Amino acid sequence: MRKFAGMAASLLMVMAGSQSWKASAADVVIREWVVPYPNSRPRDPCVADDNTVWFVGQGGHYLGKFEVDTAHFSRVLLADGAGPHNCIVDAAGQIWYAGNRQALIGRYDPRTAELHRIAMPEPAARDPHTLVADGKGHIWFTVQAANRVGRLHTATEKIDLVRVPTARARPYGIVLAADGTPWVALFGTNRLARVDPNTLVLKEIELPRSDAQPRRIALGRNGNLWYVDYAQGFLGSYSTTRGVFKEWRTPSAGNSRPYAMTIDSDDRIWFVETGPQPNRLVGFDPKQEKFFSSTEIPSGGGAVRNMVYYPPTHSLWFGTDTNTLARVTLPPHKPMDTR
Repeated sequence: MRKFAGMAASLLMVMAGSQSWKASAADVVIREWVVPYPNSRPRDPCVADDNTVWFVGQGGHYLGKFEVDTAHFSRVLLADGAGPHNCIVDAAGQIWYAGNRQALIGRYDPRTAELHRIAMPEPAARDPHTLVADGKGHIWFTVQAANRVGRLHTATEKIDLVRVPTARARPYGIVLAADGTPWVALFGTNRLARVDPNTLVLKEIELPRSDAQPRRIALGRNGNLWYVDYAQGFLGSYSTTRGVFKEWRTPSAGNSRPYAMTIDSDDRIWFVETGPQPNRLVGFDPKQEKFFSSTEIPSGGGAVRNMVYYPPTHSLWFGTDTNTLARVTLPPHKPMDTR
């Protein structure tokens, strides 16, 4: 292990060289549907059930609904200029979205067709970005340009805002640990952050490379935090208990531009390289510490900005800048052939 002087954390760097893939493109099935609202940048889907997927049209200012069995699209038009960035579905079936260009978080109830908007409590918090719910009545979210992390109390609609100490840190991807702690990728820096949900104290954690820019993150069952370095083309993990980093160079290296990422029920990491055209969906097995799958996105993708894993169907969902909504049927876990 290579030690970095003057840093509390350690880094193990594993450079990806020539590898044989255990899973071929045939093992990963990507199906895309053209969204019938042109040039609307469909993105950030959330899955309500086996047949219902919601997503936002960032360029078209709408909340979209897709019914899988009939391949039917419909939409709820939002205020002109809303620029919705992300959506999540709660236990009651309500859809929450980040009104990125109107400084609000919105809620839509599909049963009543009621739209409700919750404004940010201060003008500086102008661009709510990515939302995640803790299942206890709170929605945590990033506010990228405003350099804040927020918490919405859904019952009272009270919003707490936490400033990031580093200027222009650009809080971006966000996930919640099992204990309710939010972890955040600070895209404008080489840092991650966590927020104490009790005290709202934010702590920054520096990545070992000064030129890194973490963009999206995911949490494994063992508590390891995974991130993609968009600027330099690395996949990394951070042990939240031991303070140890490990990193692997992504298959497309400096041209990778890894962006959307998630983790499946086998703790395998999936991310999209947006540098290559067509974009490529890449799989990584932490148990073997190897990339095992790489598949071109049929439409090209343009850029895949966020994606979610849906356990009941062992699938990924994402939107693309080529105006499609995509479902990825994943291969079952297979032990690596070490011969």
